[in-house]
Amino acid sequence: MEKERKVLGISWNVFLLGIVSFLNDMSSEMIAPIVPAYLTEVLKVGKLAGGSIMGLIESASSLFKVLFGYFSDRFRKRKVFVFTGYALSTLSKGLLAFSRGPLDFLALRLLDRTGKGIRTAPRDALIAESSNGKTGKSFGFHRMMDTLGAVAGPLVAVLLIGLLSYLPRETLYRRIFLLSAVPGLLSLVIIALFVKDRGGEVKKKITAISSLRSRSLQLFLAVVAIGTLGRYSYAFTLWKAEELGYTVLQGSAFYALFNLIYALSAYPIGVYSDRVSKKALIGVGFLLSALASLCFAFAKDLTVLLLAFVLYGLYMAVMDTVPRAYMAELAGEGEKGTVIGAYHTVVGVFAFPASLIAGYLWSAYSLTYSFLFASAMAFLAFILLQFD
Repeated sequence: MEKERKVLGISWNVFLLGIVSFLNDMSSEMIAPIVPAYLTEVLKVGKLAGGSIMGLIESASSLFKVLFGYFSDRFRKRKVFVFTGYALSTLSKGLLAFSRGPLDFLALRLLDRTGKGIRTAPRDALIAESSNGKTGKSFGFHRMMDTLGAVAGPLVAVLLIGLLSYLPRETLYRRIFLLSAVPGLLSLVIIALFVKDRGGEVKKKITAISSLRSRSLQLFLAVVAIGTLGRYSYAFTLWKAEELGYTVLQGSAFYALFNLIYALSAYPIGVYSDRVSKKALIGVGFLLSALASLCFAFAKDLTVLLLAFVLYGLYMAVMDTVPRAYMAELAGEGEKGTVIGAYHTVVGVFAFPASLIAGYLWSAYSLTYSFLFASAMAFLAFILLQFD
């Protein structure tokens, strides 16, 4: 592999993909704080349906991740899948401005998640191939940039809500949807002009996915599946804030805090994971998830709610960084896209029942039970990981 220049100790390709993720996540998170309110206020969607829609949206991409990860391995091309995936997501977010009902909304959000399904495994494989062995550091940097975009997005949303407060609520939401496409378009320019493929430099041609036959990897994916049953949609944390009497604007601030903790933690956690057992660190992530859910379950005042968002940010910093690096290291040469895609597929498939169960428990009982169930699943995953 030709030697690549570095920026801040990170390869140029990884640095550029970090900028791309920053812009795309800014785009996504500009609309994230208003989506739960848009569903309930404008589209008049009920609790169980709301939880189901959010879960279905987050699971939709899972069906494509392992498939397009395999394709990127098979053809040894990553960039075309990365560009196509980001393009579909950018288009879908802008078109939300013209949605008129739950089905329109669902179709466009599914298009967005389809784009994510196409790009995620090839992008992660490209990051791994551009890392020169420091997978934790590279994925940590990428998650940091991705999440800084998630910090910027809600803050931009707060600014836009303030500036456009004179508009009717529905018009305000639609205007933000339209503006959210702008950062996404910038990310497409960077991919098209500057990001380089590395898949063609892999000498081994894929014939069979030997890595997925590993019993250790299969057991790890089973534990991940159980832990993911406790991975409810972010929308439930905002609904919890709303339940405690906070406004959409205040909820956006809480969401920005969560993403700030996530962003500041992801890079040092990634760097640290290159020095210690990644598997043990993943166990810590499950414990953080269990604690965050307990705090959300019993939050009655601002202090506990803030603690819940902080723990939730730390949990996501671990679980959206370390498992990707761990899977990249377990994958054989020429199989990174497929193996990382398999991980993302498991997470995506089980994210839907996680939000469906959380929505049912909210509807039938209360949000407290939704978070208690999530905490139990995360703790069970932690226990099972000790026997993997």
